[in-house]
Amino acid sequence: MTPVARISAAIEILDAVMDGESAERVLTSWARGHRYAGSKDRAAIRDHVFDALRCLRSYAWLGGAGGRTGDCVDGPCPTGRQLMIGMLRDAGIDLDTMFLEARFAPAPLTESEMDLPDLSDAPRAVRLDCPDWILPLYDEVLKDDADAVLSTSRSRASVFLRVNTGKTTLAEAQQALLADNIETESHPLSPTALKVTVGARGVARSQAYLTGLVELQDAGSQAIIDALPLKDGMTVLDYCAGGGGKALAMAALADMDVTAHDIDPARMQDINPRASRAGAEITTARFADLADTYDLVLCDAPCSGSGSWARAPQAKWTLQDTRLETLTSLQAQILDDVAPRVAFGGILAYATCSLFDAENKAQIARFVERHPEFELQSDRLITPLEGGDGFYVAVLTKTA
Repeated sequence: MTPVARISAAIEILDAVMDGESAERVLTSWARGHRYAGSKDRAAIRDHVFDALRCLRSYAWLGGAGGRTGDCVDGPCPTGRQLMIGMLRDAGIDLDTMFLEARFAPAPLTESEMDLPDLSDAPRAVRLDCPDWILPLYDEVLKDDADAVLSTSRSRASVFLRVNTGKTTLAEAQQALLADNIETESHPLSPTALKVTVGARGVARSQAYLTGLVELQDAGSQAIIDALPLKDGMTVLDYCAGGGGKALAMAALADMDVTAHDIDPARMQDINPRASRAGAEITTARFADLADTYDLVLCDAPCSGSGSWARAPQAKWTLQDTRLETLTSLQAQILDDVAPRVAFGGILAYATCSLFDAENKAQIARFVERHPEFELQSDRLITPLEGGDGFYVAVLTKTA
């Protein structure tokens, strides 16, 4: 496909996304219906679509749609054409070279599309690609760093690997990855973290990945596990395990009995093959099969995902204040549910991939008020300025 054909395809896909479809679902459907598109074409189109979602308001502004938000509550959604005009303007590309009378190219610019506003004239929330109602939530926590943190979510997130220290060392893993032309560098957020600098798309096919030497896991997520007081002989429950990334990371750091649980057992279907590949033992269990108490319980709770919107940008535009209220209520319920399962003297660890106070410090403060038998030992907010996604982790001890 030519570059202009890729832009036309991105316009088509974005129009469907602006109508409320999932970007991943539309991209998959488009690829199935356009078998002639090669892997490089699909990758380029995907990048266009996700770049537009990360920078939705600023691209809409540059494309002549104003600063409309992704849920389009203040008017019609921007069109895919407007978003691609905005993307190309932002990149400094001559629009006449991409919108022209040529096969598969988007139609030439109209007169009104030739005279569009500059981003310097846009409101702050538009320049930072943030919904108006969410901007104060960033300001509340991040203060002078808010603009810098929001700016990071306008760019594609880095790919990180966790080195499985139960099988190899950092240096050995790097050499194994090099054999498949994947270059990496260590990262200060975690001693097990590698940032992929070359060859990220080939990680899942590499021998280092297929043999369990490395796993895909953000550096911030690894730092959460590093914050836990893990020791040999512990019984550990990963209560909201999902695909088991944190359970696997814990199992690699100490000789423990690790159990993974999720309210939706289907989410855990990859844990056993991942554990087998990593050489780890993880027990998956339904709620009724859990033990009475554990030495450490990790609650990686459902959250807004505001720390990882560079990786999942559509979520930024679909989040509503009512949904945030629902999430904070769910987080509180999860904490209340697991509190009795923490053994006396044991550890309760609470984590989110959110930057918002309501889901983090305020949530823990309310929990301690309800459960004075727990004492906060430490907490940490990891922001994208540290190089990975944003995360929060609190470590509490059950003292009575």
